[in-house]
Amino acid sequence: MPLIATGIDGLWVFEPKVFEDSRGYFFEAYNAQVFQQEGINYQFVQDNQSLSCYGVIRGLHYQSEPHSQTKLVRVLAGKILDVAVDIRKGSPTYGKVFSIELSGENKKQLLIPKGFAHGFSVLSEKAEVFYKCDSFYNKASDGGIYYADPVLAIDWQVPPDKAIVSDKDQQLPFLADSQHNFHFKG
Repeated sequence: MPLIATGIDGLWVFEPKVFEDSRGYFFEAYNAQVFQQEGINYQFVQDNQSLSCYGVIRGLHYQSEPHSQTKLVRVLAGKILDVAVDIRKGSPTYGKVFSIELSGENKKQLLIPKGFAHGFSVLSEKAEVFYKCDSFYNKASDGGIYYADPVLAIDWQVPPDKAIVSDKDQQLPFLADSQHNFHFKG
């Protein structure tokens, strides 16, 4: 099965089957039936795409309830370190960080459910990132956690002097001070 458990409830790696030959390759980037066979049922309503250069760190972002988002993240070109942090109060893995390299080459995807903060760093010269969301963007519900929170101790695999972080992301609170309304329902 192309869905691989991460050890954190609801967080999955999707590794599509890629068919390659002398012409190139083909794969199904998303097939609802494959996810439904694993009991994963989302109706994606918005696609987002970004282009970033080496050293960019975006995140850690989330949208609070009732506008929270499940995301299916993949890289079209380049390479990123994709990061998800469980911020569901009462979760046995609260505060746990999961990271994975996603690239245009490996074609892996990360399914990040509601209740997680999400971010990524760009490890290649440029990276084009694409992700599906099951809820629309809602500015009033926008929230985040400081990317360099020492409690999370995330290794973004970018030297600090090469990191490019937006002013907004540099001013996000630590996890302990973040305002969100996620609760574990496992």
